[in-house]
Amino acid sequence: MYVAVVPNRSSRPAILLRESYRDGTKVKNRTLANLSDWPKEQIETLRAALRGDKLVPAGEGMEIVRALPHGHVAAALGMARQIELDEVLPDGSERQRNLALALIVERLIDPAAKLATARALDERTAVNSLGLTLGLGEVSVKEVYAALDWLGLAQPSIEDALARRHLHDGTLVLYDVSSSYVEGRCCELARFGHPRDHRPDKLQIVYGLLCSADGCPVAIEVFEGNTGDPSTVSNQITKLKERFDLARVVMVGDRGMITEARIQEDLKPAGLDWITALRAPSIQKLAAEDGPLQLSFFDARDLAEIESPDFPGERLIVCKNHALAEERRRKRNELLDATEQDLKDIQRRIVRPRKSLRGADEIGLAVGKLIGRRKVGKHFDITITDHSLSFTRDQAAIAKEAALDGFYVLRTNVPAEAINTADTVRAYKSLARVERAFRCLKTTDLEIRPIFHWVSPRVRAHVFLCMLAYYLEWHLRKALAPMLFDDHDRAAGEALRSSPVAKAEPSPAATRKARTKRTDHGQPVHSFRTLLADLATLTRNTVSCGKGPRMALLARPTEIQQRALDLLGVKLQL
Repeated sequence: MYVAVVPNRSSRPAILLRESYRDGTKVKNRTLANLSDWPKEQIETLRAALRGDKLVPAGEGMEIVRALPHGHVAAALGMARQIELDEVLPDGSERQRNLALALIVERLIDPAAKLATARALDERTAVNSLGLTLGLGEVSVKEVYAALDWLGLAQPSIEDALARRHLHDGTLVLYDVSSSYVEGRCCELARFGHPRDHRPDKLQIVYGLLCSADGCPVAIEVFEGNTGDPSTVSNQITKLKERFDLARVVMVGDRGMITEARIQEDLKPAGLDWITALRAPSIQKLAAEDGPLQLSFFDARDLAEIESPDFPGERLIVCKNHALAEERRRKRNELLDATEQDLKDIQRRIVRPRKSLRGADEIGLAVGKLIGRRKVGKHFDITITDHSLSFTRDQAAIAKEAALDGFYVLRTNVPAEAINTADTVRAYKSLARVERAFRCLKTTDLEIRPIFHWVSPRVRAHVFLCMLAYYLEWHLRKALAPMLFDDHDRAAGEALRSSPVAKAEPSPAATRKARTKRTDHGQPVHSFRTLLADLATLTRNTVSCGKGPRMALLARPTEIQQRALDLLGVKLQL
């Protein structure tokens, strides 16, 4: 007996079990059964039995040759294709585009140095299924750097495509600046500057991030490490006007970014609107005796608009956050007490019998090291002689500063018909979304720092790669919010706020998740990182069955993994 495949011109081939027999001098065949409806595995098993192969019970002879983490790769790649992230990459070879996409996804799921990334993508040393899923085969470090450089050269066209998706005329554009430290002394852009990473011993670079009103990243630009925040604004205006071709947008930036000079020299000539805040000296001037800001007016309210001849044609929105006022008062008192204790320690050092401080210069040097540490030295009147140190608190200066605790004043040229008072406050507070982007870029999510690259094009390409990885993370977080500690019903939380000035309130759903540590489906709540780690336990396995060909087999998703994949709209495929 044998299994025969009989071609059929009008439909699929017929699979028949046949028998050969002899009729006199002739050899004839007859059909014993039609196996066309049998599963392929059963037909192959019957063939093996007819050949006389040794068959073993199911499971014996089966070996998992290799198991690679796959669930987080499937989730990230599936979302990347849903948001058409691969479509914004410029024309190039298929391998070049796949390598660039792999760098973005790998930066998200396992941020590492480029050498480690090359090893993770290479099929021989892979630590996940990303390279195998994209069919990359063997990947060298040179290829990874070439893909990074290609991505850097494509930055303008990719940013233009993202701007067309997320920005339009009349929209709000959020802009802020941060910095990251650099290893070594050879980076062309590295300078000593204001250390936001609290590493004054390290050289750094500065980068500015443009986001849409909902916090979605659109563009990023790298500057030398000693570049001041206001100096970066003109570049963004050129980008918005010329590259993105936006005739009218509202730029939202903090008080250290959109200064009076930038408004007069950059924003007004370009015809752009703005929302920013006033610095403390300007607020003090408004609050003077003959000024338009009457502090007593805010004893019973927290929001009002005023006018000032110093800001013609502009709206000034005064806000008082009473909770913030109490916090600042508490913190100031703690800093004053700590500084006073430091000064008393110096007094004891002056009068102690051994190794005492002597001379006004030596005492002044000791005071100088401590007085500026907590930035409240201005509130002390200090007298130094060759043999003594005396000090008192300047209560008048302290009271003058305390009177403005909790106050901030927003400044905008956007008419109230376009953005009302409450929405203007909300727009300014939405800068917190850019701050969240910086936290994701810098911490365990994407690890933009420390930076080891030297030449400026590669530094810029590295920062741009991290921004694209955050672009993917932003969409993943938005889809997975019901499973994360993130608030997935912000509208309900916003409805609970008594005023836009008040502290943001979590929605009832977010409060319930935080209290019970369970989602609405009764599953454990995850952070973004732990959910990726959970998805990674869903493996792609290479299975060997005896002498037969190797097969790829996916593990069965758990309930949590399937819920995450359903939220993302991703179907598992080999």
